[in-house]
Amino acid sequence: MLMKTKSLFEDAPKKSRLEPKEDSPLAERMRPLILDDVLGQEELLGKGKPLREAIEQDSLQSLILWGPPGTGKTTIARIIATVTRAKFVSFSAVLSGVRDIKEVTSAATTLREVNQQRTIVFVDEIHRFNKAQQDAFLPHVETGNIILIGATTENPSFEVNAALLSRSRVFFLKPLQNSDIKSLLNRAISDPKKGLKKQFISFEHEALSAIANFSNGDARTALNVLEFSAASIPFRKDQRPVLINLEKVNSILQRRSLLYDKNGEEHYNLISALHKSMRNSDPQASVYWLARMLESGEDPLYISRRLVRFASEDVGNADPQALVLTISVKDAVNFIGMPECSNALAQAVIYLAIAPKSNAVYRAYEEASKDVHQVTAEPVPLHLRNPTTGLMKKLKYGEGYQYAHSNPDATTDMECLPSSLIGRKYYQPTKRGFEGEIRKRLQRKDP
Repeated sequence: MLMKTKSLFEDAPKKSRLEPKEDSPLAERMRPLILDDVLGQEELLGKGKPLREAIEQDSLQSLILWGPPGTGKTTIARIIATVTRAKFVSFSAVLSGVRDIKEVTSAATTLREVNQQRTIVFVDEIHRFNKAQQDAFLPHVETGNIILIGATTENPSFEVNAALLSRSRVFFLKPLQNSDIKSLLNRAISDPKKGLKKQFISFEHEALSAIANFSNGDARTALNVLEFSAASIPFRKDQRPVLINLEKVNSILQRRSLLYDKNGEEHYNLISALHKSMRNSDPQASVYWLARMLESGEDPLYISRRLVRFASEDVGNADPQALVLTISVKDAVNFIGMPECSNALAQAVIYLAIAPKSNAVYRAYEEASKDVHQVTAEPVPLHLRNPTTGLMKKLKYGEGYQYAHSNPDATTDMECLPSSLIGRKYYQPTKRGFEGEIRKRLQRKDP
């Protein structure tokens, strides 16, 4: 259902209407009301930047605000509500359906035709909308009856319909730097009206640094921790300032919640970082990215499958034991599970990182696969066929076959490729690791 049904065609919200109540959470009370107070997004909202210019000049087109939690997506939408001359409607993708969308877009169409006034529709968590819900916006975005502003923590490439995405401009909001978080915390501590100044509390510099580090770039998390820390101190009638130190903050902080989505972009970013760190023979970075994935809740069996692939794709015959080890680790993951299997995975990751590297097997298969699809599929040469019946013998199946074990070095000069591919060399080993020995063997066999 709509969050603000009654205000659908009231005037755009004024600043006073956006100011929170005194008993609102600190994060809500400290939410910026003007663009200059938004921290950490200078590349988007600095003087002269396109998004700021579009907001201040009320010339917005449909856009997607994409970024991690606590980076200012909803805040920017609310500021738009205070400065735009268009009608502003806000509703949540969690609570709304196609019927609500049709109601809003129909009213917006009427308003545009009668009053020549635009309607801005802000959709929080737009990635939660299914295809049918997103499609309901499309014709109205195309005709300009509404300006859509979507907020999402997920990569729009995965979560927003291509047609809708192509008609919107995407702005990426970065996680806040620790310096921005500290500025926000100090602002909250010293603000006499909306902040904590009336509680006569101060924080050690190290304590604020710990909160900033814990927040992981999320302003809302930082302010929540700050508020909880202040609430843990009994009220003092003498109004003497109370100093909250690092020890006190550490006792309050719980295990940090890591940004992760097993089906979203961060999932692919982290496995890519792990794979490329191992390929670059960097065991330190490799074990770090492994820990990031496991501590974020990734399925250890998924990681073990990727390690098995890596063992053949990037190590190959430079160290044949890599595949043996990764298969063993896969069994260990199945056998003992998390958290005990983390050491087995770390062992494999470190082994793969320091192993000699070769993608010769990978390249050999890719080249052979290409020929399979592009070159005429000739019949198997007769000398390679088994003459299992009398008819086959009459048709010369197996005639000319050379039995390798009959020779002292167990090799022959018999051609085994189809005639059109004779001379093709798919597997060309490197000089690294065990492939150096394989290379020597092949060179002894070559004429």
